Amino acid sequence: MLIGYARTSTLDQTAGLEAQQRDLQAVGCERVFVEQVSSVDVTAREQLAQALDYVRDGDVLVVTKLDRLARSVAHLMEIVATLTKKGAALRVLSMGIDTSTATGKLMLTVLGGVAEFERSIMLERQREGIAKAKDAGKYKGRKPTAMAKADQVRRLKAEGMGGSDIAKTLGISRASVYRALEEA
Repeated sequence: MLIGYARTSTLDQTAGLEAQQRDLQAVGCERVFVEQVSSVDVTAREQLAQALDYVRDGDVLVVTKLDRLARSVAHLMEIVATLTKKGAALRVLSMGIDTSTATGKLMLTVLGGVAEFERSIMLERQREGIAKAKDAGKYKGRKPTAMAKADQVRRLKAEGMGGSDIAKTLGISRASVYRALEEA
C-alpha cells in the first residue's frame, strides 16, 4: 500500500499543500497524511507520527520532496530506520528514490547529506547578511508587536480582565501581557 505524507511550514502555503496532495494521489497513495507545521519542531508533527504508526510490512511511505519529510540526515535516517523495522520503504518522488533497494538507500543518504549541507550554508549566509546589516545600521529586527498593544493591555486590565483572557483577546502571550503591565 502506498501511504502519502504532505507538509507545508505555514498555513498560507495552501497551493503547495494542494500540489503535494495531488501528486501523491496521482501516484496511487491510498491514504495521505497532511499537516501544516514547521519541520524544525519535530515533536509537533502529529500527522507524520500517525503515518509512521500506520505503515505496515510491504507499505511504502511516499513524499513529494525530501525537505517535506526531514531537516537533517539524522532525522531522515531515524525515519528510514522506523520504516525498515516495520518492513516498509520510503519513496521520494522528486528524486526518484525508493529505499526498498540498496541503491535507493545509498542515494537517499547522500542526497540527504547534500540537502542538510545546503540548508546550513543558507543559514550561514543569512547570519552573515544580518550581521552586515546590523553593522550598517539597517537591521532593526522584528517590530515588537506585543509592546505596541501595551495601552490596550493596561485598559483591559483596568476593566478587570485577567492576564490569560487579555492574551487571548489581543493575540499575544501571557508573558507579554505581564511585561506590558510591569513597564506601565
